[in-house]
Amino acid sequence: MTVSVSVSKPAPITAQGAPLLSLRKQLDIVTAYREVGTYRGAAQMCGVTHKTVSRIVKGAEVAEQRTARRRNYESVRVLVATKIAETSGKISAKRLLPAATAAGYAGSDRNLRRLVAQERSKYRQARSRERSRRPAVWSPGEHLIIDWGVLNGLHVFCAVLGWSRVRFVRFADNERADTTMGLLAECFEVLGGVPKVVLADRMGCLKGGVVADVVVPTPDYVRFAMHYRFRPDFCHARDPESKGIVENLVGYAKRDLMVPLGALGEQITDLDAANETAAAWCAEVNAARHSEIAAVPAQRLAEVELALLAGLPSLLPSGLFGGRRELRKVDKLSCVRFGSARYSVPNRLLGHTVEVLAGSTGVMILAPGTGEIRAEHPLMAPGEASVLDAHYGRPRPNSPVRKVTPRTAAELAFCAIGPVAEQWLRSAAASGNTRLGPELAELAGLEAAHGRDALVAALERANTFGRWRASGIRSILAAGAGVAQPTAPGQALVIELPTTASRSLADYKLHELTDELGGGA
Repeated sequence: MTVSVSVSKPAPITAQGAPLLSLRKQLDIVTAYREVGTYRGAAQMCGVTHKTVSRIVKGAEVAEQRTARRRNYESVRVLVATKIAETSGKISAKRLLPAATAAGYAGSDRNLRRLVAQERSKYRQARSRERSRRPAVWSPGEHLIIDWGVLNGLHVFCAVLGWSRVRFVRFADNERADTTMGLLAECFEVLGGVPKVVLADRMGCLKGGVVADVVVPTPDYVRFAMHYRFRPDFCHARDPESKGIVENLVGYAKRDLMVPLGALGEQITDLDAANETAAAWCAEVNAARHSEIAAVPAQRLAEVELALLAGLPSLLPSGLFGGRRELRKVDKLSCVRFGSARYSVPNRLLGHTVEVLAGSTGVMILAPGTGEIRAEHPLMAPGEASVLDAHYGRPRPNSPVRKVTPRTAAELAFCAIGPVAEQWLRSAAASGNTRLGPELAELAGLEAAHGRDALVAALERANTFGRWRASGIRSILAAGAGVAQPTAPGQALVIELPTTASRSLADYKLHELTDELGGGA
């Protein structure tokens, strides 16, 4: 039989053979000395010699008096802290190194990275204390939190009741306001009631504007909220933590529902089948125990929260909105874009915001709030445009007009002759006269020699006969007024021919002429 014997390791000893004291023993010696004030008294209390007490106490006093070594980056700490605060903690040590070197820093870039890490940590801790976040406390029947997510072109609408954690997930191909409110109405139907508050982020389909960091909901969303009797609420800008409960649901739905459904492969087109799968998935997760609340969400809803939800309205909001409505800003072309098509509005509304109401056959442009009709158009296909001349105050020209804008002294002097000079300038440029610029000064100087009237007449004749160079204008002026003046053709001249005696063609037959000649012989 084998017997194993464990031998303890001998304690370390000094050169004189005495055992070394542990840190705890040394701390007890220092404490005893501070209590009694003598080496020998502390030695009797701790079971050591007075010399040992003297050595340990003096060593502790030297350690306390030792000052921390000054780092070589302390001279630029204020500079680094200032830069980090100005850039919200985004600047890197690489970008700070030139500024620190110019300020007298002579250390390595590694030490500077340590300093930047320290100051960035301090900045983030200060920001966290300023924001003073605290966990959300949900009450039964109070909040429904909603959000959108997207994966490979497939949009997912997620909603969760704050207290019971009942989850609602559906798929769509867009995130428009009518789609959002339609899915929200379906969520109320599934829950069996309406909570008091619906919390959303600042999604553009429900946000009409922001004033002093206060979100103004769209008129349609306000009417929808009044119909279901809940209060719309919005998160702060760039603050996803305030609705982290639904952010987690979006990520969970992507991982556990959309990826197995095949959303990472080809784009899903059968939304009805996908929503049936989503409904089955919601029933499964709502019947399972939730790790955060240690309860089953469906049971919590049925036993407690359902009785605190407001009742559903007797009428569905299917005819509440009368079509798809969106707010649009009138662009510089006096048009609004809707459904990838352009629709014109009166040009007095440039820069204004209008409401676009789209039906199955046409588009109406309304004034927000009052509902006054500003324009009506037929529904156009994507990429097309519906433009009315009445919105611009004049008919559309057949060809674009290029305005003549003189800049140099020669151009100003020539264009001052009148419209005939601008007409000649356009035609000469179209003919490819590359010396047109230098010739304008020469043509403008001809006015002093021949007079304004003669030069205007020469330009009119040059326009008529296509003389597009300065030499042609000089030739016309040299010819004077004795040249032929072309005129437009007049009416056709109709002249009646005189009546004369005529013979029948039968009188010119050859055999009759032969008989007559023979008889005469």
